[in-house]
Amino acid sequence: MRLKAVMPETSENSRSVDDVGEVTSRSRLGLSAKLLILTVIFVMLSEVLIFVPSIANFRNNWLSDRLRTAAVAAAVLAESDVISPALQTRLLAATGASAIALNDGPARRLIAMNAMPPMVDELVDMNTMDATTAILQSFDTLLYGEHRTLRAIGKAEMGMSGNIEIVMPEAPLRAAMLGFSWRILLLSLVISMVTASLVYVSLRWLFVRPLQRLSANMARFGEAPQDASRIIEPSGRADEIGDAEKRLATMQTTLGQTLHQQRRLADLGLAVSKINHDLRNLLASAQLFLERLETSPDPLAARLAPKIVSTLDRAVGYTRAVLSYGRAQEAPPARRLVHLSRIADDVAQVLGLSDSDTITWENRVDADMEIDADPEQIFRVLMNICRNAVQALKGEDDPAVVKRLAVEAERHGSVVTIRINDTGPGVPAAVRPNLFQAFRASARPGGTGLGLAIASELVRAHGGEIVLEDATVGASFRITLPDRPLDLARARASQGGTSGSLRQNEGKSAERADGPALN
Repeated sequence: MRLKAVMPETSENSRSVDDVGEVTSRSRLGLSAKLLILTVIFVMLSEVLIFVPSIANFRNNWLSDRLRTAAVAAAVLAESDVISPALQTRLLAATGASAIALNDGPARRLIAMNAMPPMVDELVDMNTMDATTAILQSFDTLLYGEHRTLRAIGKAEMGMSGNIEIVMPEAPLRAAMLGFSWRILLLSLVISMVTASLVYVSLRWLFVRPLQRLSANMARFGEAPQDASRIIEPSGRADEIGDAEKRLATMQTTLGQTLHQQRRLADLGLAVSKINHDLRNLLASAQLFLERLETSPDPLAARLAPKIVSTLDRAVGYTRAVLSYGRAQEAPPARRLVHLSRIADDVAQVLGLSDSDTITWENRVDADMEIDADPEQIFRVLMNICRNAVQALKGEDDPAVVKRLAVEAERHGSVVTIRINDTGPGVPAAVRPNLFQAFRASARPGGTGLGLAIASELVRAHGGEIVLEDATVGASFRITLPDRPLDLARARASQGGTSGSLRQNEGKSAERADGPALN
């Protein structure tokens, strides 16, 4: 009962989690929205950097205008000793000051003032004003200048020497600076929106839409990779986006072909497995019939029956390997010391080269040549390569053409090199890049290209390699097979004694070897 009560809560929790995930995914900002927001922010930051010197310059100009107006009035009234109260009132109203004075060095003359000027809170000397001071004083005015009184000093003009001084409330200056700041802010917003819109439209057209097209095409292609109509068609752009489109199209084409080939290989593998199942039964029956021929009094039948039985044994082994391919990898080589010359002779007999009238067979392998390899797998390697050579040589109808197939080998230390040469037409250049790949290396109509792929896989299992050498006439394949590496630990253990006795024996051998030299 408790379990039944808990299960609905768990499902509700899972649904709520899914809902949260959906809401989160929906609330994410896209690349276009992020681009627009970042553009607005960056433009606003630029405007802020412009605003700082602009507001300082506005403050300086505003004070300079007031000082210039006071200097003009002082120049007009300089010749008069007495200034009427009405004229003083108009002059102070024009400048917005509480007092105006002219300081020409030794004498200081009061041009106009109110009945009782207020106490001065701040002093601004325009003669010594620099950029840093102007910026600092500008922000000080914006923050604290509403109820303060300012004394400004500037150079007198109109041919007068000395300085002009005015005492004024700082509130009008602050009000003018705030108005200028709001105008700058509105202008910055307009510029930011216009710039952001232009940048947004441009970048969306140049980058965002092509990226969305790439993403949508990848999602569509992923639904059916084998559909060639879903491969992206490059737009022909000559930039990085165009290059990405071309590379994506190439990748999708290659992937589609690979998947198509893999599907065909899977279908082919299933069909081959079914065929081999029945073929193995038929070969087993043929073996039973041949066992009866071995007791036949006919000497030809008695001589050929063992060879046919051996060939059928190999065929049964191949069918068994095909049937087990879907369950496991190719069996590792069962390496033994074998005579390579005899294996080559077996290949010649199976291919009918020993008594062929059209193709000359030459086994140049030394009869004493021994290799460390799996005899069945090496037989298959030589068989596949020689069969391809025989098919190429039989394609020549001119009796004057030399048709020769030769196998030779040599040993260098622990490495054996086998060469298979023929005088056929050679391997076409178009086939060479995919020579050892299944279903892609056949230059003969109806061929599958499996022979060389199987040979390459078996040689690699032995730790060797197979390559096509450049030959003047025909084709020449070189097979390199290294011997098994010596396991020193196992060798010491197989001696029947401890490692100490082995080292003792090695020491005695060294003494015997070095004794005469020491004497």
